[in-house]
Amino acid sequence: MTLQFKITNMACSACANRVTKAIKAIDNNASVQTNAKTKLVSVETQVSETAIKDALAAIGYLSA
Repeated sequence: MTLQFKITNMACSACANRVTKAIKAIDNNASVQTNAKTKLVSVETQVSETAIKDALAAIGYLSA
């Protein structure tokens, strides 16, 4: 399934890399596309939306 999130406090490529690593930590097969300018993250994954949001929150990124 494809999930999309807006992460308002993702400001730069380092933030985007942290987001990608957090998602890959719970689903190594996930396809993650990040855009720090638009603050959007698109994830193709088999993991639940709640699990992704929890992983992001654990590293300080809140998603909408």
